[in-house]
Amino acid sequence: MLAIETTGLTKDYGAGRGLFDLDLRVEQGEVFGYLGPNGAGKSTTIRVLMDLARATRGGARIFGLDAHGDSVAVKRRTGYLPGELADFGGLRGAEVVAYMAGLRGGVDDSEVRGICERFDLDLGQRYREYSRGTKQKLAIVLACMHRPDLLVLDEPTSGLDPLNQQAFYELLRERAHCGATVFLSSHILSEVERVCDRVGIIREGRLVAVDRLDALHHMRVHRVEMEFAGAPPLAQVRAASGVSNVSVDDGGHLHCDVQGSFESLLRAVAGSTVVNLTSTEPTLEEVFLTYYRGDGHVAGAAALEEAAAGR
Repeated sequence: MLAIETTGLTKDYGAGRGLFDLDLRVEQGEVFGYLGPNGAGKSTTIRVLMDLARATRGGARIFGLDAHGDSVAVKRRTGYLPGELADFGGLRGAEVVAYMAGLRGGVDDSEVRGICERFDLDLGQRYREYSRGTKQKLAIVLACMHRPDLLVLDEPTSGLDPLNQQAFYELLRERAHCGATVFLSSHILSEVERVCDRVGIIREGRLVAVDRLDALHHMRVHRVEMEFAGAPPLAQVRAASGVSNVSVDDGGHLHCDVQGSFESLLRAVAGSTVVNLTSTEPTLEEVFLTYYRGDGHVAGAAALEEAAAGR
Protein backbone atom coordinates (compact mmCIF):
# COMPACT_ATOMS: atom_id res chain seq x y z
CA MET A 1 0.00 0.00 0.00
CA LEU A 2 1.28 3.46 -0.90
CA ALA A 3 1.64 6.08 1.81
CA ILE A 4 0.46 8.85 -0.55
CA GLU A 5 -1.21 8.47 -3.93
CA THR A 6 -2.73 11.27 -5.99
CA THR A 7 -4.48 11.00 -9.33
CA GLY A 8 -5.11 14.09 -11.44
CA LEU A 9 -5.18 16.17 -8.26
CA THR A 10 -6.09 19.76 -9.08
CA LYS A 11 -6.80 22.87 -7.03
CA ASP A 12 -7.49 25.71 -9.46
CA TYR A 13 -7.50 29.21 -7.97
CA GLY A 14 -7.85 30.79 -11.40
CA ALA A 15 -5.44 32.93 -13.43
CA GLY A 16 -3.07 29.96 -13.73
CA ARG A 17 -2.55 29.72 -9.97
CA GLY A 18 -2.88 26.51 -7.98
CA LEU A 19 -2.10 22.83 -8.51
CA PHE A 20 -2.77 20.98 -11.74
CA ASP A 21 -3.13 17.27 -12.61
CA LEU A 22 -0.79 15.97 -9.93
CA ASP A 23 -0.04 12.24 -10.24
CA LEU A 24 2.25 11.33 -7.37
CA ARG A 25 3.18 8.09 -5.60
CA VAL A 26 5.05 8.00 -2.27
CA GLU A 27 6.07 4.60 -0.92
CA GLN A 28 5.72 3.66 2.74
CA GLY A 29 8.92 4.17 4.68
CA GLU A 30 10.60 6.59 2.29
CA VAL A 31 11.60 10.19 2.86
CA PHE A 32 10.19 12.14 -0.07
CA GLY A 33 11.28 15.70 -0.80
CA TYR A 34 8.78 17.98 -2.51
CA LEU A 35 10.92 20.66 -4.04
CA GLY A 36 10.13 23.89 -5.82
CA PRO A 37 10.46 27.67 -5.75
CA ASN A 38 8.24 29.69 -3.43
CA GLY A 39 4.74 29.87 -4.89
CA ALA A 40 5.16 26.69 -6.96
CA GLY A 41 2.23 24.86 -5.32
CA LYS A 42 3.91 22.90 -2.53
CA SER A 43 1.72 24.23 0.29
CA THR A 44 -1.41 23.89 -1.84
CA THR A 45 -0.62 20.20 -2.36
CA ILE A 46 -0.13 19.66 1.36
CA ARG A 47 -3.29 21.54 2.30
CA VAL A 48 -5.34 19.34 -0.05
CA LEU A 49 -3.70 16.19 1.33
CA MET A 50 -4.59 17.31 4.86
CA ASP A 51 -8.17 18.23 3.80
CA LEU A 52 -7.62 21.89 4.65
CA ALA A 53 -8.46 22.78 1.04
CA ARG A 54 -10.85 20.96 -1.27
CA ALA A 55 -9.63 19.73 -4.63
CA THR A 56 -11.24 21.12 -7.76
CA ARG A 57 -10.94 17.68 -9.33
CA GLY A 58 -8.94 14.50 -8.97
CA GLY A 59 -8.28 12.63 -5.75
CA ALA A 60 -5.75 11.77 -3.07
CA ARG A 61 -5.38 8.71 -0.88
CA ILE A 62 -3.22 8.29 2.23
CA PHE A 63 -2.55 4.71 3.33
CA GLY A 64 -5.47 3.77 1.08
CA LEU A 65 -7.83 6.21 2.83
CA ASP A 66 -9.54 9.02 0.96
CA ALA A 67 -7.89 12.30 1.99
CA HIS A 68 -11.27 14.05 2.11
CA GLY A 69 -13.82 11.37 2.92
CA ASP A 70 -11.66 9.67 5.56
CA SER A 71 -10.02 12.86 6.85
CA VAL A 72 -10.31 12.03 10.55
CA ALA A 73 -8.80 8.56 10.10
CA VAL A 74 -6.00 10.06 8.02
CA LYS A 75 -5.17 12.62 10.70
CA ARG A 76 -4.89 9.88 13.34
CA ARG A 77 -1.95 8.44 11.42
CA THR A 78 -0.39 11.73 10.34
CA GLY A 79 1.78 14.39 11.94
CA TYR A 80 1.42 17.74 10.20
CA LEU A 81 3.65 20.79 10.40
CA PRO A 82 2.05 23.70 8.50
CA GLY A 83 3.91 26.41 6.64
CA GLU A 84 1.99 29.05 8.58
CA LEU A 85 1.96 28.35 12.30
CA ALA A 86 -1.15 28.68 14.45
CA ASP A 87 -1.35 31.46 17.05
CA PHE A 88 -1.83 30.09 20.56
CA GLY A 89 -1.69 33.55 22.14
CA GLY A 90 -1.10 33.58 25.90
CA LEU A 91 -1.03 29.80 26.37
CA ARG A 92 2.20 28.40 27.71
CA GLY A 93 4.03 25.82 25.62
CA ALA A 94 3.11 23.06 28.05
CA GLU A 95 -0.57 24.06 27.82
CA VAL A 96 -0.44 23.95 24.01
CA VAL A 97 1.10 20.47 24.10
CA ALA A 98 -1.43 19.25 26.69
CA TYR A 99 -4.34 20.65 24.67
CA MET A 100 -3.21 19.08 21.38
CA ALA A 101 -2.29 15.79 23.08
CA GLY A 102 -5.75 15.67 24.68
CA LEU A 103 -7.40 16.12 21.29
CA ARG A 104 -5.21 13.50 19.66
CA GLY A 105 -4.75 10.93 22.43
CA GLY A 106 -2.04 8.33 22.67
CA VAL A 107 0.79 10.78 23.42
CA ASP A 108 3.58 9.61 25.74
CA ASP A 109 4.93 12.33 28.03
CA SER A 110 8.44 10.88 27.76
CA GLU A 111 8.27 11.36 23.98
CA VAL A 112 7.43 15.04 24.43
CA ARG A 113 10.27 15.48 26.94
CA GLY A 114 12.75 13.80 24.60
CA ILE A 115 11.94 16.04 21.65
CA CYS A 116 11.99 19.17 23.84
CA GLU A 117 15.41 18.25 25.22
CA ARG A 118 16.72 17.64 21.72
CA PHE A 119 15.73 21.18 20.67
CA ASP A 120 16.32 22.84 24.07
CA LEU A 121 12.66 23.94 24.09
CA ASP A 122 11.25 25.62 27.22
CA LEU A 123 7.55 24.76 27.54
CA GLY A 124 7.14 27.12 30.47
CA GLN A 125 7.07 30.28 28.35
CA ARG A 126 3.94 31.76 26.83
CA TYR A 127 3.52 31.19 23.12
CA ARG A 128 3.36 34.90 22.31
CA GLU A 129 6.78 35.32 23.97
CA TYR A 130 8.38 32.70 21.70
CA SER A 131 10.71 33.74 18.89
CA ARG A 132 9.96 32.55 15.34
CA GLY A 133 12.46 29.72 15.72
CA THR A 134 11.06 28.63 19.09
CA LYS A 135 7.55 28.52 17.65
CA GLN A 136 8.93 26.26 14.91
CA LYS A 137 10.41 23.95 17.54
CA LEU A 138 7.01 23.68 19.25
CA ALA A 139 5.41 22.90 15.89
CA ILE A 140 7.91 20.05 15.42
CA VAL A 141 6.97 18.68 18.85
CA LEU A 142 3.24 18.79 17.99
CA ALA A 143 3.85 17.03 14.66
CA CYS A 144 6.08 14.27 16.07
CA MET A 145 4.93 13.63 19.66
CA HIS A 146 2.48 10.82 18.80
CA ARG A 147 4.97 8.95 16.58
CA PRO A 148 2.80 9.09 13.45
CA ASP A 149 3.08 6.72 10.50
CA LEU A 150 3.33 9.71 8.16
CA LEU A 151 4.96 13.09 8.72
CA VAL A 152 3.77 15.86 6.39
CA LEU A 153 6.11 18.81 6.83
CA ASP A 154 5.77 22.14 5.05
CA GLU A 155 9.12 24.02 5.08
CA PRO A 156 9.97 22.46 8.47
CA THR A 157 13.33 24.17 9.07
CA SER A 158 12.05 27.70 8.52
CA GLY A 159 13.31 29.88 11.37
CA LEU A 160 15.61 27.23 12.86
CA ASP A 161 19.27 28.04 13.48
CA PRO A 162 21.91 25.66 12.02
CA LEU A 163 22.29 23.61 15.22
CA ASN A 164 18.55 23.00 15.48
CA GLN A 165 18.41 22.19 11.78
CA GLN A 166 20.95 19.43 12.38
CA ALA A 167 18.88 18.15 15.32
CA PHE A 168 15.81 18.12 13.09
CA TYR A 169 17.56 16.15 10.33
CA GLU A 170 18.71 13.63 12.92
CA LEU A 171 15.15 13.28 14.22
CA LEU A 172 13.84 12.65 10.69
CA ARG A 173 16.45 9.98 10.04
CA GLU A 174 15.52 8.23 13.29
CA ARG A 175 11.82 8.26 12.46
CA ALA A 176 12.44 6.99 8.95
CA HIS A 177 14.66 4.21 10.36
CA CYS A 178 11.71 3.18 12.54
CA GLY A 179 9.47 2.89 9.47
CA ALA A 180 7.74 6.27 9.31
CA THR A 181 7.09 7.91 5.94
CA VAL A 182 8.16 11.54 5.55
CA PHE A 183 6.76 13.99 2.99
CA LEU A 184 8.81 17.17 3.24
CA SER A 185 8.40 20.33 1.20
CA SER A 186 11.29 22.72 0.71
CA HIS A 187 12.69 25.35 -1.63
CA ILE A 188 16.27 24.52 -0.58
CA LEU A 189 17.99 21.90 -2.74
CA SER A 190 20.78 21.21 -0.22
CA GLU A 191 18.20 20.55 2.52
CA VAL A 192 16.44 17.70 0.72
CA GLU A 193 19.81 16.24 -0.25
CA ARG A 194 20.55 15.69 3.43
CA VAL A 195 17.58 13.49 4.26
CA CYS A 196 15.52 12.47 1.23
CA ASP A 197 15.43 9.24 -0.78
CA ARG A 198 13.49 10.67 -3.72
CA VAL A 199 12.49 14.12 -4.87
CA GLY A 200 9.51 15.49 -6.75
CA ILE A 201 10.02 18.87 -8.40
CA ILE A 202 7.06 21.19 -8.88
CA ARG A 203 6.98 24.43 -10.83
CA GLU A 204 4.01 26.70 -11.53
CA GLY A 205 1.63 24.11 -10.07
CA ARG A 206 2.80 21.20 -12.21
CA LEU A 207 5.05 18.26 -11.38
CA VAL A 208 8.02 18.41 -13.76
CA ALA A 209 10.25 15.61 -12.44
CA VAL A 210 10.31 12.76 -9.93
CA ASP A 211 13.49 10.80 -9.36
CA ARG A 212 16.13 9.70 -6.93
CA LEU A 213 18.60 12.35 -5.82
CA ASP A 214 21.54 10.88 -7.70
CA ALA A 215 19.66 11.36 -10.98
CA LEU A 216 19.19 15.08 -10.29
CA HIS A 217 22.79 16.00 -9.53
CA HIS A 218 23.04 17.68 -12.96
CA MET A 219 20.99 20.52 -11.46
CA ARG A 220 23.76 21.50 -9.06
CA VAL A 221 25.66 24.53 -10.30
CA HIS A 222 28.23 26.54 -8.33
CA ARG A 223 29.27 30.12 -8.97
CA VAL A 224 33.01 30.46 -8.48
CA GLU A 225 35.15 33.54 -7.97
CA MET A 226 38.94 33.10 -8.10
CA GLU A 227 41.77 35.54 -7.39
CA PHE A 228 45.20 34.78 -8.84
CA ALA A 229 48.68 36.02 -8.01
CA GLY A 230 49.21 36.76 -11.69
CA ALA A 231 47.05 36.91 -14.81
CA PRO A 232 44.06 34.55 -14.72
CA PRO A 233 44.38 31.52 -17.06
CA LEU A 234 41.31 32.62 -19.01
CA ALA A 235 41.73 30.39 -22.08
CA GLN A 236 42.30 27.22 -20.05
CA VAL A 237 39.28 27.87 -17.83
CA ARG A 238 37.03 28.57 -20.82
CA ALA A 239 38.11 25.24 -22.34
CA ALA A 240 37.41 23.28 -19.15
CA SER A 241 34.54 20.80 -19.23
CA GLY A 242 31.44 21.83 -17.26
CA VAL A 243 32.60 25.45 -16.92
CA SER A 244 30.57 28.29 -18.42
CA ASN A 245 29.93 32.05 -18.16
CA VAL A 246 33.63 32.79 -17.70
CA SER A 247 34.55 36.45 -17.17
CA VAL A 248 37.17 38.64 -15.51
CA ASP A 249 36.17 41.78 -13.59
CA ASP A 250 38.06 45.07 -13.33
CA GLY A 251 39.87 43.81 -10.23
CA GLY A 252 41.28 40.83 -12.13
CA HIS A 253 39.03 38.28 -10.38
CA LEU A 254 37.86 35.42 -12.56
CA HIS A 255 34.18 34.43 -12.35
CA CYS A 256 32.60 31.27 -13.77
CA ASP A 257 29.80 28.73 -13.30
CA VAL A 258 30.72 25.09 -12.61
CA GLN A 259 28.25 22.31 -13.30
CA GLY A 260 28.99 18.96 -11.68
CA SER A 261 32.54 18.11 -10.68
CA PHE A 262 35.25 20.73 -9.99
CA GLU A 263 37.96 18.41 -11.35
CA SER A 264 38.18 19.99 -14.80
CA LEU A 265 38.36 23.53 -13.40
CA LEU A 266 41.09 22.55 -10.94
CA ARG A 267 43.16 21.01 -13.75
CA ALA A 268 42.75 24.22 -15.77
CA VAL A 269 44.22 26.39 -12.98
CA ALA A 270 46.84 23.90 -11.77
CA GLY A 271 49.73 25.93 -13.24
CA SER A 272 48.63 29.21 -11.62
CA THR A 273 48.79 30.49 -8.05
CA VAL A 274 45.28 30.84 -6.62
CA VAL A 275 45.20 33.46 -3.86
CA ASN A 276 41.53 33.12 -2.99
CA LEU A 277 38.57 31.00 -4.13
CA THR A 278 34.90 31.46 -3.27
CA SER A 279 32.14 29.08 -4.32
CA THR A 280 28.43 29.79 -3.83
CA GLU A 281 25.30 27.85 -4.71
CA PRO A 282 22.58 29.72 -6.63
CA THR A 283 19.09 29.85 -5.18
CA LEU A 284 16.66 27.17 -6.29
CA GLU A 285 14.70 29.83 -8.19
CA GLU A 286 17.82 30.59 -10.24
CA VAL A 287 18.42 26.89 -10.86
CA PHE A 288 14.89 26.52 -12.16
CA LEU A 289 15.31 29.48 -14.51
CA THR A 290 18.34 27.66 -15.91
CA TYR A 291 16.79 24.20 -16.35
CA TYR A 292 13.08 24.76 -16.90
CA ARG A 293 11.22 26.83 -19.45
CA GLY A 294 8.09 28.77 -18.50
CA ASP A 295 5.79 25.97 -19.71
CA GLY A 296 7.21 23.65 -17.05
CA HIS A 297 9.03 21.37 -19.53
CA VAL A 298 12.63 20.43 -18.92
CA ALA A 299 15.05 22.63 -20.86
CA GLY A 300 17.91 20.24 -20.03
CA ALA A 301 16.04 17.07 -20.98
CA ALA A 302 19.18 15.44 -22.40
CA ALA A 303 20.87 15.78 -19.02
CA LEU A 304 17.92 14.12 -17.29
CA GLU A 305 17.96 11.26 -19.79
CA GLU A 306 21.70 10.76 -19.36
CA ALA A 307 21.35 10.76 -15.58
CA ALA A 308 18.49 8.26 -15.71
CA ALA A 309 20.46 5.99 -18.05
CA GLY A 310 23.41 5.99 -15.67
CA ARG A 311 21.42 4.73 -12.65
